[in-house]
Amino acid sequence: MVLATPLRKVASKLMAKFGGEVTIRTITTGAYNTTAGAITETISDNQIRGVLDAVNAREVNELVQAGDKKLLVAATDLAGVPTTVDKVLINSVVHQIIQVTTIEQDNQPITYELILRA
Repeated sequence: MVLATPLRKVASKLMAKFGGEVTIRTITTGAYNTTAGAITETISDNQIRGVLDAVNAREVNELVQAGDKKLLVAATDLAGVPTTVDKVLINSVVHQIIQVTTIEQDNQPITYELILRA
């Protein structure tokens, strides 16, 4: 069944209509600089729209804490899969990505649910 393509389009339209603006900061590590003693990083920002919600008390566990937030974004709005190395900027506040859950259909990502911590 070819249900994934229409679902991806609908997810993107819903995020555009009901979501708020967020910036996904993709951080790519480069080579190790022996002179500076550090790994170089390349940062690219991508402004998209996503739906922000609080974490429920039932979702709190060893990894997810009370006060964390959930961000739902459409997979088609991103160039790649977000990772825990990346950051999310919401109203100029930098959030760390704690966990990424992919909601998919027919092995194609529809949306990503990001657990965030400020």
